[in-house]
Amino acid sequence: MAVVAGVTGSSRSAACCAVLLAAVLFLSAPATTEAYDSLDPYGNITIKWDIISWTPDGYVATVTITNYQQFRTISAPGWRLGWSWRKKEVIWAMVGARAIKRGDCSKFKRSRPHCCKRDPTIVDLPSGTPFNQQVANCCKAGVLKTFNQDPGNAASSFQIAVGLAGTTNRTVILPKKITLKAPGQGYTCGRALVVVPTKYSSSGGRRVTQAFMSWNVTCT
Repeated sequence: MAVVAGVTGSSRSAACCAVLLAAVLFLSAPATTEAYDSLDPYGNITIKWDIISWTPDGYVATVTITNYQQFRTISAPGWRLGWSWRKKEVIWAMVGARAIKRGDCSKFKRSRPHCCKRDPTIVDLPSGTPFNQQVANCCKAGVLKTFNQDPGNAASSFQIAVGLAGTTNRTVILPKKITLKAPGQGYTCGRALVVVPTKYSSSGGRRVTQAFMSWNVTCT
């Protein structure tokens, strides 16, 4: 009986130590929910692509980044947006932003695309950009206020001409692996989702036009 009692006591001690060790490991482990903000649980940055025209080998789209967070602004040197193409797309031209690297465009002899990288990274242009290189709501040096604090400065737009891509709603393939980075902050972006095409008003609201195709990406 003494041997049995000794084994039982030893097992209890081992179990107690295991529980304590587990508690220590749990308390010292890095948090896995660091992207969650209890003060702003539904805050996000939304990236919208609107195809506004078709070209012989692709499309022209307006891309808008909107900061729907309540408190987190994006400060200088600003946001960096990236993605991976699914086919062999190239960026023929950009207005209001630029790709930081051109990549290998050697196969293009007559005219060189703005960027041939499979995974381009895009940055905003500064506020002093010449007028002929601007589009509406562009060129804020990547700085975004929050929509809650300053709606007029919570969004930034640029236009992109994409080639070697689909030329209809059925043949366009949405980019993948979208990334968004900002000073001191990293965001997790979901996949691109096709949404109801955006409508635009002009001529003082007397005329309404519609994008040919729109998709959204939400980053938190």
